[in-house]
Amino acid sequence: MMRQWNTGIYLLGCMVFGLFFACKTPKLSQAEEKQRLGEYYGAAEIYRKLYTRSKPDQKELRAYIAYRMGDCNRLIGNIPRAVSAYRNAWRYEYPDSTLLLRLGQVYQQSGQYAEAYRHYRAYLHLNPLSQLAANAALGCRKSGEWLENPTLHRVSRMEIFSSRRSEFAPMFYGEKYDRLYFCSTRGVVHKDSVNGITGLKNNAFFVSKKDEKGAWQKPEQVTDAVAGEYDQGTPSFSKDGNTMYYTYCGEDASEPRTAEIYVSTRSGASWSKGQRAPIVKDSITLLAHPAVSPDNLWLYYVAEAGGGYGGKDLFRSRLVGENDYGPMENLGPEINTEGDELFPYVRDSVTLYFASSGHPGLGGLDLFKATLDSTGRWNVENMGAPVNSMADDFGITFAGQQEQGFFSSNRNDARGWDHIYSFEYPSVTIFIEGYVANHEEEVMENAVVRIVGRDGLNVKVPVKPDGSYRVELERDVSYVMMANAPGYLNQNFELQTDAEEKNETYYVDFYLSPVNRPVVVENIFYDFDRATLRPESKEALDGLVKLLNDNPNVTIELGAHTDRKGSDAYNEKLAGRRAQSVVDYLTAAGIDAARLTAKGYGESVPKQITARLAEQYDFLPDGTALTEEFVNALTPEQQAIADQLNRRTEFQVTGLEYNLK
Repeated sequence: MMRQWNTGIYLLGCMVFGLFFACKTPKLSQAEEKQRLGEYYGAAEIYRKLYTRSKPDQKELRAYIAYRMGDCNRLIGNIPRAVSAYRNAWRYEYPDSTLLLRLGQVYQQSGQYAEAYRHYRAYLHLNPLSQLAANAALGCRKSGEWLENPTLHRVSRMEIFSSRRSEFAPMFYGEKYDRLYFCSTRGVVHKDSVNGITGLKNNAFFVSKKDEKGAWQKPEQVTDAVAGEYDQGTPSFSKDGNTMYYTYCGEDASEPRTAEIYVSTRSGASWSKGQRAPIVKDSITLLAHPAVSPDNLWLYYVAEAGGGYGGKDLFRSRLVGENDYGPMENLGPEINTEGDELFPYVRDSVTLYFASSGHPGLGGLDLFKATLDSTGRWNVENMGAPVNSMADDFGITFAGQQEQGFFSSNRNDARGWDHIYSFEYPSVTIFIEGYVANHEEEVMENAVVRIVGRDGLNVKVPVKPDGSYRVELERDVSYVMMANAPGYLNQNFELQTDAEEKNETYYVDFYLSPVNRPVVVENIFYDFDRATLRPESKEALDGLVKLLNDNPNVTIELGAHTDRKGSDAYNEKLAGRRAQSVVDYLTAAGIDAARLTAKGYGESVPKQITARLAEQYDFLPDGTALTEEFVNALTPEQQAIADQLNRRTEFQVTGLEYNLK
């Protein structure tokens, strides 16, 4: 089928049969006429002969022939020959600055990004308003980033579909996505044809089916009535599978016939002879690469029409009824550029894929994803490597909502011939998981974790009997989490998931504080025999600030306790100053002083041993109060531990209605 002028993508470059070799001595006018007709392969061969026969001192002639030979080879995808021809045109000082742009393009398609960038900059110096060159230069600058940081797509050439010729424009057919149509220059339908654009046979339809084990089978040529005499390809199917839209190009020996969109209907197991789709009244306007939307409301396509943005643009028309189409609608400047936009694929009402030579890319045609936002604006994103390469990449199709399918590319083919590649994006899973426990690290079966994200996620997840929870998230999204349970204070946590495309699990445990009993604030330290807070207390104190901010209607008492050493009066006074130091820190951090009360208990309220502490210290029975009498009966080493447990700062909830009216 036709790739397009410039890639392995003939728009269906409408052909004329027969390479021109009737004259034994080719003439320049004959090459120019073939080029005018779009017979680039034949024209390139004549230019090559003319260049060889010209003399080195015929500089202007050699420059002219070399430049046009470069154009023809570039348009059929033979980039090595295009580079050689353009370099000769440069050597013989071809006077048009467009040569700089063309050299940039073919160097970029050869992967020589630094050289391409140099030529684009030189062209922009002479043509500073060229957005095409500016985007191409940007693509060269970003190429390193794309190649060094590829996406997770797995890309493989489909050898079962491949031949010694060219194949491209794959398209799924059927609700099970178990049949694949594409076009190829192999086969018997056009066995005697020669396409003047490519020098190959005309393109014909082929179809491959999956066997009962899900393996693709060797493709067979479509020999139904739709198999016309001339070049055809780029199929797209209606949702019910009964209508096929495709590109068709007939023959005209004197004029470069324009590609048109045709329609075929399915009757039984066969496709009917195609009929021209009357999207426009004339047969001069170029129309190609049809793509019907999944809801059967719109037909998207490529057109070369007035009022465009340069090159070939993407349009759409509403499908009004049988063989009836609404007016042409240009998709606008977010999609269309000074370059060529081709091969649209409509995945859903807000997602469009297409190929472009005008947006910043790796070279030639790149594949792009466009997403329609709530304001009606298209956001266009290069699909990156390895889907895109320095060669032409185009004609994508997806297996429904699965992130896998096929596309066309002429990468790794020196002749510029296209082949079909599979792609698959492995599912990236991101989870948040953890446990909800109380301040004594005992699991809480009645707790709930709520998660709200900027991606629209808003869920309440009851924890499992073991206190655990697990929720799937999206990458590069901000989330706010809150754990709560009856009789306990809320605890919040903020999470920003990584933007990197990789599997990830985040672990967040929540430890909830009760409202009906005191809670020790761990890791608060004072200078010896003083009330001054030590710097290493900051983390624990900031955690208390966060807890109070997470629960803005709570009031608390800060109680400080000492060990058995010293007089009761002294210990109570020291504990009071220490409790006030904590209150001062909290108010300095923005907590309203009306929510805080400082209380110094000294040694009057001994620590009660919990099950967790009893497990940690086997000499301290669960439920024991660390009174002076009990501690005095311990060994010196045990006394030191007991004294440390008694020296503590606690908070106790005193109210739950602060500022509530």
